[in-house]
This record gives sequence, structure tokens and C-alpha cells, in this order.
Amino acid sequence: MTQTMTRTVPALPKLSIPASPTGKPPLRRVTVRIPKAIRHRTAAVVLPVIPIAAFIALWHLLTAHNVVAWLRFNRMPTPMSVLEALLARVSTGTYYDDLLASLQRILLGFGLAAVIGIGLGTLVGRSGVARMALRPFIELVRPIPAIALVPLTILLFPSNEQGIVFITFFAALFPVLVSTIHAMDSLPKVWEEAARTMGAGRVSLLFQVVLPGAWPGIFAGLSVAMGVAWICVVSAEMISGQFGIGYYTWQSYGLLDYAGVVVGMISIGALGLTTAWLVERVGRRVNHWLPRATR
Repeated sequence: MTQTMTRTVPALPKLSIPASPTGKPPLRRVTVRIPKAIRHRTAAVVLPVIPIAAFIALWHLLTAHNVVAWLRFNRMPTPMSVLEALLARVSTGTYYDDLLASLQRILLGFGLAAVIGIGLGTLVGRSGVARMALRPFIELVRPIPAIALVPLTILLFPSNEQGIVFITFFAALFPVLVSTIHAMDSLPKVWEEAARTMGAGRVSLLFQVVLPGAWPGIFAGLSVAMGVAWICVVSAEMISGQFGIGYYTWQSYGLLDYAGVVVGMISIGALGLTTAWLVERVGRRVNHWLPRATR
């Protein structure tokens, strides 16, 4: 006969949940998850404000206490005086005339530089004969500062307006031209070979393979060209202009209106930010096939 071995297992103690002082069951902790889209939009609004607010606070402290530590902030206008000058300036019609004049010069000069730079860069990048003929001349002229052409533009062009537009065009041309050439050189050869295998002609190859593949590099040059164009158009307006935001800034300095000088600088920055944003938006629309373009 076999004996059955039995083992007694001790019972587990019962867990008791302490009741709340009011006699009601305790409340559960609820975690609220903020949607990712709302967090992204909030960060896009808040994060750019932080460095601007920090800069203004530091500017206020340095000018309010007349700090002189190699840099002489005792001569700088305070943020409040600049705000007062800006409010007084925006209430006049001449302020908007200056903004419109500078913006018109930028758009005209930059537009010409974009069209000619992309066309010429494509020609040099695609043709060996054009590269041998034009590349040395491009590299010879490219280092010349656009602002150094102001005396020549005064002699060549019948009006200062045309000379300023030419200087803007000259400054923006070479970033677009060089970036287009490099974008053409960096295209994978397998793209063209695959397109030719599928029966693509020279025209369809250019507009359906070459240019779409080169647009990211071209728009990088366009972004750089926009910033360079603003630097040169403001400098040209200071030297030979009769109106424009650069002319206003220089006139304010001549009148010892330092708050007006800062107002001019802020206006230039705002216009530059707007035009750079437009170039970036157009670039994302054109390069919609890129993974980062959908972000």
C-alpha cells in the first residue's frame, strides 16, 4: 500500500486597502496625455520666445545700469526708447514706403539672380564645354564684393534705383550659381542611366530627373542668397539710396537718433525673416518627396 503525502500550504494574508478619512474609497491617479500635435505647436510658439525674451532682458539690464565693461552700454538706447520710436515710426506713411522700396529691390534682384543662376548653373553643370569656358570667369568674378561695385553702378546706370537692384542681383547670383553647379555634380549617375534605359529624352531627363534631384541643393543656395542680398541691398541704400530701410537707418545715425537706428535694424531683421520663410516654404513644396519635407 502506498501512502499519500499531503503538504499543508499556509494561506496568503489578505490585503486590506485603507479607507479614506471620509469613508469613501481612495481616488485613482489619472494620467492626462497631451496630443503630440498640440505639444509640437506649443513648443513651436514658446521656444522661439525664450531667447528673444532673454536678449531683451539682458539688453534692459545693461542699458538701465549704464554698464561700461569694454563695451559701452551707457550710449545704447534702452528697449523702452526703441519701442517708443518704433510706435512713432509705424504711424507714419514714409515708414511703409521705405519697407516697400527695400522689399521691391530685394524681390527684383533676387528673382533675377534665381532665374539666371539656376539656368547658368545647369548649363555649366551639364555641359563640359560650358564648364571649361565659363567656370574660370565665374571664379574670377565671384570673390569681388558686391558693395565694391557701388562706384561703378553710379557711373553705369542712369538712376540709383537700377544700380541698387544690380548690386542686389550680383550679390545673390553666385550663391545660387555655385550651389546649382554642385547640385548637378552630386547627382547619382545611375538615375540618368535608368531614365535613359526607360526611353527618356534629353528634355524629359532634365525636367523629370535632373532638376528634381538637384532642387534640394539649389534651394540651399537660394536661402544663402537671400541673406546675402539683404546685406548688400541695405549697404547700397546707405551709400547711394534716397529711400529704403537702409537709407532710413543711415539717416537716423546721421541725426544721432540711435533708437531709430535700432528700429531700422529690427525692420531689416523682420523683412529678412519673412523672405527667408517664404523661400523655405517654397522649397518644402517643391521638395515634397523628401522625408524631412513632411515634418
